[in-house]
Amino acid sequence: MALERWLAIASVGLFAMFAGEMFSIYNFMLDVPEDFEFAQAFAADPKILQFISIGVAPAGVLAAVAFIMSRQYGSKQVGGLIIGGGIILLVGMIACYSVIPKIPEALVTDAVVYVPLLFMGLSAPVMGFGLYLLKHKKRRPKKEYF
Repeated sequence: MALERWLAIASVGLFAMFAGEMFSIYNFMLDVPEDFEFAQAFAADPKILQFISIGVAPAGVLAAVAFIMSRQYGSKQVGGLIIGGGIILLVGMIACYSVIPKIPEALVTDAVVYVPLLFMGLSAPVMGFGLYLLKHKKRRPKKEYF
């Protein structure tokens, strides 16, 4: 496989990892155990920022590099993988956002509310770039007659 395909595969994995991490923290905030020592001091904001820096930021960079490497000739595989990563990100953030009304008010912060919305919006351009690669056709070289 070409390098851009491996980069696209890695970006899909990182998008899935980010969606899973975010859903796990939101699921934890639903039922914080009473015997949890730091229940009053728990804040989701640092963890969310950590998950962004570990998961979605490198995934976006890898998807962008894969796009740049294959934009001249187009690639259905790379485009499909990038679209798949965008769909995974969108579905994961929708799942996180649907859990927010059930979280206790003491744990809801601006980051908890706005990060899923931000990355739902970010998934649209990711899928758009993947669609561009699917539709882009390889240019034929010009024939030189003389």
